[in-house]
This record gives sequence, structure tokens and C-alpha cells, in this order.
Amino acid sequence: MSLEDAPPCLPIALSQRDGIKAVSIVIPCLDEAEVLPEMLSRLRAIADTQKDCTFEFIFVDDGSRDSTLPILAQAATEDGRVKAISFARNFGQQIAVTAGIDFARGDAVVLMDCDLQDPPEVIPKMIATWRSGFDVVYGTRASRPGDSWFKTSSARVFHRVMSRLSEVPIPSDTGDFRLMDRSVVDVLRAMPERHRFLRGMVAWTGFRQTAIAYDRPERFAGQTKYPLVKMLRYAMDGLLSFSTKPLQMAIGLGLVTVLMSVMGIVYALVMRAFTSVWVEGWTALMIAVLFLGGVQLLSLGIIGEYVGRIYGEVQRRPLYVVRHRIGHSQDVRPSDDPA
Repeated sequence: MSLEDAPPCLPIALSQRDGIKAVSIVIPCLDEAEVLPEMLSRLRAIADTQKDCTFEFIFVDDGSRDSTLPILAQAATEDGRVKAISFARNFGQQIAVTAGIDFARGDAVVLMDCDLQDPPEVIPKMIATWRSGFDVVYGTRASRPGDSWFKTSSARVFHRVMSRLSEVPIPSDTGDFRLMDRSVVDVLRAMPERHRFLRGMVAWTGFRQTAIAYDRPERFAGQTKYPLVKMLRYAMDGLLSFSTKPLQMAIGLGLVTVLMSVMGIVYALVMRAFTSVWVEGWTALMIAVLFLGGVQLLSLGIIGEYVGRIYGEVQRRPLYVVRHRIGHSQDVRPSDDPA
């Protein structure tokens, strides 16, 4: 059963989500000074229309070098709903989202990017769907006019590969744009792994999940913070965090190599024993050595990726270091009970 085919919710879910509810919106930022005024304006406009919800906007400054933090500090003095966390250095988008989740206090938590390619205007529909009984409401990209052909195609290939290899069903054509119930957030906070692939982690939790389609517009301003190298690294994290099939593929390559080697040995012996033609040595030897060496290095590389992740986990370093907190009470820490 796919996540979209989740069964109807029980009536008790409706009563639990009636009344005034607190919603936290988590937005990671990296050099987004050009976007922040428009983002803040649209978030406030959406929040003002939701009379049955209270909001907090948690911006996580992931080591910005522009005026992102001063803009957030000024916004926090003008609007008590605006809160900010500033990292001591750049820790990456997935870690920034994790920090925002740690500090969020809402009954529901919305994750979204700061570039306005995740439209804030979709949030009311997510809240309504959440109130109807779903625990996770994630956005699926019906169209992506702002993305290049290469990015769209590579994302499509990545999602198809993930669906084939992942041990957890992960929805296609989705990002981190989603709303999560507090019960899901608490499970995520109990998962301290370093190489984080949040959309896969949310899918792993189970619960009742459904999709909302939206059109993904062009980036409002600024430059993308995900160049090709980061995209490949992120794809690798997603694949290796939710599948051991690459290891099984390495075993398969080894078995194929052994079979081909045995066939080569049998061929050489037959030619030597029953014909007057001997197998030429240098060319066959070089082909065999290069082929076997390539398979061995590929297999070692796959194993090394998994071992490297184990090494990172056993170090037990904190996921992030907070330099400044704006709008948060100093006695509120990520480890506190969010209830």
C-alpha cells in the first residue's frame, strides 16, 4: 500500500485536532537576505488568515555571510512570532532543518525552504488536511517551471532509483516541504543519525501520510545553495541511509567476476590441452587484472561509504552548534520536552 492510499482516519483524530492549535514553521536559511522580506510578508499574511492557529516562524541561519541574521533579528523585535537560531558555522540544510525541529514547540511542524519555491499559500491546505486526521501532509511537485532540464531529469531518475532500492517506500517528486504532527516530530527527534535524509526518515516513521500537489515556482531571488556536488552527496546519503542493496550489488559483481574468471580459466585450459593454439598471455592478463581491479575498488568504495557512516555515528559529536538564539527563551533547549 502506498502512502497516498492510507485508509480513512478514525473520528477520534478529528476531536483531538479541534480548537486552537500551535503551528511551527521551520525555514533553513543560507545567505537569503534578498528573499527574507518577501518570505516574512507572505508568512504573516497566511498566519493572519488562520484564526484557529497560533504560529511561530523558526528560521535557522546555517552560517550565512550576508545580512540574513540582522534581518531576522530586526523581524523578531517587530513580530514575536519570528524566532531565529544561528549556527557557529555551516552544517548543511538537513542539519539546519533538524535544529528547527528540535526547537519547534507546535502541535504541528511545517518544513519549507526559504527560496519561496515552497509556496506558503499551500500551508492552510496542509493544516486542514492535518486536522482531518492525517499525521503527515507532504507536497508533491505537479510542475517545476523554475528548474532546469538537467535538474528535473536528474531528480526524476533519483526518485525512481530510490523507489527501486530503498527498503522504505519514499514518495516520488517530493522535497522536505511537509507538515508533521507532533507525534511524528517526537519520533524524528529520537533519531540522532548524522547523515540525514529527512524525507526518508519521515516515510520510515509510518503514521497516516498523504500528499498535496502544488506547482513549484522559480526561486524568488538569489542563487541555489545546492550545486551538483551537494546534490550528489545528498543523493548518496539518501541511498545509503535507507538501503543495503549497494552491498548486495557488490556481492553480485563479485559473483559475476568469479564466474567470468572460471570461464576464462576453462577456456585457457581447453585451448592448451586440446589445440595447438595457446591463449596469448599479455592482453588477456591485462584485461583480467584491470577488470578485477575495477570490481574490487568499486566494492571497497561501497563498503567504505558504509564504514565511514559507522565511524561518524560512533564519534557521537553534536549535530550542530548554536551561536545565537533570537526570540527563544534562554531556558528553552532542544532536549526539553516539547509538550
